[in-house]
Amino acid sequence: MSSATPQPETNPIVACTVSRDVQNFDLLIEDMEANLGESWGDLGFAEALAFFSQPEAETLEFIALAIDGEDEDNLMMMGEIIAQAKARKISVILIAEDVTPASLHQLLRKGADEFVPYPLPERELQSAIERLRQTRSAPAVDANHPRASLAGGSAKEGALLVFQGLAGGAGSTTLAVNLAWELANISKTDAPSVCLLDLDLQYGSVSTYLDLPRREIVFEMLSDTENLDKDVFAAALTPFQDKLQVLTSPSDIVPLDIFTPTDIQRVIEMARAHFDFVVVDMPSTLVHWSETVLQAAHVYFAVLELDMRSAQNALRLKRALQSEDLPFNKLRFALNRAPGFTDLSGKARVKRMAESLGISIDLQLPDGGKQVAQCADHGIPLASSAAKNPLRKEIAKLAQSLYELGQSDAQAA
Repeated sequence: MSSATPQPETNPIVACTVSRDVQNFDLLIEDMEANLGESWGDLGFAEALAFFSQPEAETLEFIALAIDGEDEDNLMMMGEIIAQAKARKISVILIAEDVTPASLHQLLRKGADEFVPYPLPERELQSAIERLRQTRSAPAVDANHPRASLAGGSAKEGALLVFQGLAGGAGSTTLAVNLAWELANISKTDAPSVCLLDLDLQYGSVSTYLDLPRREIVFEMLSDTENLDKDVFAAALTPFQDKLQVLTSPSDIVPLDIFTPTDIQRVIEMARAHFDFVVVDMPSTLVHWSETVLQAAHVYFAVLELDMRSAQNALRLKRALQSEDLPFNKLRFALNRAPGFTDLSGKARVKRMAESLGISIDLQLPDGGKQVAQCADHGIPLASSAAKNPLRKEIAKLAQSLYELGQSDAQAA
């Protein structure tokens, strides 16, 4: 391990760990040595504040601020370390073990660039370093980033359509992305305005499915919803082909509970106030703001497959909602990759599954095959390159029925 006093003439220090005692983070020591060799140092909290003003600090690319639960009583100093580093254009990777979401939230708002949990996942520190270096070398693009144009006021009360997968790979993101696109293109003359929100804050892939960049401003907006207005919200949206506005998941992995139910509610209300339809892709994990989205949703699609994983998770979800007296009846179970019309044994399995779970499977969507994965990898909706795909046709029918329902409700009002 490098000493706390850098030796610029031999190995210029490009990074430092900053901690109460780096020996408490032995995996961090190993990863720093593996990624940086001898080009890093180790500092205590007070030492770091003093070191930033020394000439040797000019070569620093980043600091790895490592904290655990015992450091939560000293958050003011942690915040000052981050602020001083950012003032000198030194990036900050926050390494945290057994720290409350509130404390993480506070330090990330101070300006930490990356968050990595401890014990460190394999290669995660290396990935964080690579992202920092790409950001430092990349030209600033936000100044010319296309901005959504939102009308003033709160004239709309958009329909909130939510998708949540009940098992990994069930296809909720595919359905959310393609339904949003179908709604945005449902009429050549009078198409509704549509906003797609990726609330899978850790591993959301809406940006991948539409080949859109993930942007720092998304996390900044979610971290300060008390000051959320239409201009801030518009700046955080990314347009897709000028027809669909998308709020991607944050550029970095963040704890799912770092944002409060109030934060999520404000974002949803802002979106509904300015769009006719708001489509939400949820994480498969239940978090403390899941109830907020469920209560606000007009339709909440629970996406499952014809397998044991989905059946077990559907039953768990049903019990969880009913035990908390939450509106289970809002859920509309959507069976993805459903058996075909002539597959009688498959149809019988679907019926038995619904009966055993005590649910109604309201939507059965066909298997779209390899074209679905190909479109996702290429960052384009199914309608753009596989318009005759059976899954695309069913999603288009769903979009049409939802659009017509919205039109009839508007006329009745």
